[in-house]
Parts: sequence; structure tokens; C-alpha cells
Amino acid sequence: MKELTLEAKVENINAVTAFIDEQLEAQDCAMKAQMQIDVAIDEIFGNIAHYAYTPGMGEATVQFEFDPDTRMACVCFIDSGIAYNPLEAKTPDTTLAAEDREIGGLGIFLVRKTMDDVTYERKDGKNILRLFKRI
Repeated sequence: MKELTLEAKVENINAVTAFIDEQLEAQDCAMKAQMQIDVAIDEIFGNIAHYAYTPGMGEATVQFEFDPDTRMACVCFIDSGIAYNPLEAKTPDTTLAAEDREIGGLGIFLVRKTMDDVTYERKDGKNILRLFKRI
């Protein structure tokens, strides 16, 4: 497992993306899957940066694991911020026009649609969100 811990701030999204992309490229990840994972990183790490420690600051850890037999990548986000399970967010009604929809929720909706699986747990005061993608 590879791991990166850094301050949970929006300015670090590029560092997280570069770290994960390096791991994906080492596994000959298809570009489409890599781009989907990159979008998910932007959404998830951005949410941690904006909401996990408000109004303070804190750290986030991003872990990467890969199973070569199944070609399954796992990107795990861990923070000690306020408890929040994004999988409980209301699914947006995408049949409505953009101006008629409620604000929020589209990012996690897209993450769930593009990943093979997404899991959440709260353990020892930490939010642990795992994204699984066959690459």
C-alpha cells in the first residue's frame, strides 16, 4: 500500500492527483479509468478540504492499493473531521433541468456512477471512504 498524508486544503488536490496517477500509470491503467479516478479525487478531496474540519484545518491521508489478479485499484480517503457519510446524500434528480435541481449532491452521484464500488465507514473517530475501480 502506498500512502500520502497532507493538509486537507483545496490547493493539495493536484498533489493527491499526481500521487494517485503515478500509482495508476505504474499499473498500466487505461486513460478512461484514470480520468474517472481523477474526477473522483477532485470531488472527494475537495469535499474533505471544504467541510471536514470547518472552520479549522486538519490532515487527510490518501492510500492506494492494487490487486493485480483482479486489476482492482482502491483509493482510500481518511480524515478525522466531522462524521459524514457521503453515500447517504440524497440522489439528485437528473431528469430535471439544471435550474430546477437542488444545489449539491451531483459530485458524489458522479463518483458512485463511475466507480465499481464506493464504501464508507466511521472508525476510531475517522471517516474512511474507499473507491474501487477496475483498471
